[in-house]
Amino acid sequence: MSSIIYKNECYQIIGKCMDVHRNLGSGFSEIVYKDALEYEFKTGNIPYKREKVYEVIYKDIVLPHCFYADFVVFDKIILEIKGVSEIKEEFIAHSLNYLKVSNNKLALIVNFGELKLNYKRIVY
Repeated sequence: MSSIIYKNECYQIIGKCMDVHRNLGSGFSEIVYKDALEYEFKTGNIPYKREKVYEVIYKDIVLPHCFYADFVVFDKIILEIKGVSEIKEEFIAHSLNYLKVSNNKLALIVNFGELKLNYKRIVY
């Protein structure tokens, strides 16, 4: 049996997401949840970067378009925030691509759009 990557860090992140969902519920736009999470990370002394930019390298060039991770937490976990009816396969595919270009090993997709907070761990 393999160990769970970044177990303690994920526990803290998901705990903060649960606090936000418990207080706001579902139905807000993603930006509202991001703002609330930023507050929770700051007050919880959890290191994060919001809207971190990653360049995409193709062969020997940097492509003109980059991607922005909603959050990078603990300098190693990509956190993508959603406010939709369900987590879709395309979100998982996007997260895998984000992991490839960032050289991180774990992404969390957290969906605030459902009545109960839902999340997926994506390991690369």
